[in-house]
Amino acid sequence: MPVRGAAVNQSLTRLAPGSTIRAVQTSLRLSGWRLTLCALIAAVSATLSAQSAGTQPPAERVRVPTSHANVHMGPNTTTEVLVLVPRDSVLAVLGRDKEWIQVRLTPELRKTGMVMRWYKNEDRGWMHDSTVVPAK
Repeated sequence: MPVRGAAVNQSLTRLAPGSTIRAVQTSLRLSGWRLTLCALIAAVSATLSAQSAGTQPPAERVRVPTSHANVHMGPNTTTEVLVLVPRDSVLAVLGRDKEWIQVRLTPELRKTGMVMRWYKNEDRGWMHDSTVVPAK
């Protein structure tokens, strides 16, 4: 027997953030495109609720403790240096690849950093983890 009305709404409101569509399918026991639509709405709603509630961990940030640090195009020293970042600059971490950290390049770095190559579309670069410390 399919679940209807208030039971569907009650089932959707009990979903934890990050629930998968398969969990929604199992708990609602619906079929066809209605199930897909309900699952999509539930997943988006749970994600938005978690973000608005501030449950997202704060973004990781790093600081340059030395006079300058190189930001490369790729995660190795053989790639081109985009910019030299000055001391005490704080950068958002986007990802990691072994001992390399991918950071966001902001428009402010064009003013405060020493641009080694005019980067136009690059909004990220790579720094070796030995050139930065966690920002407080």
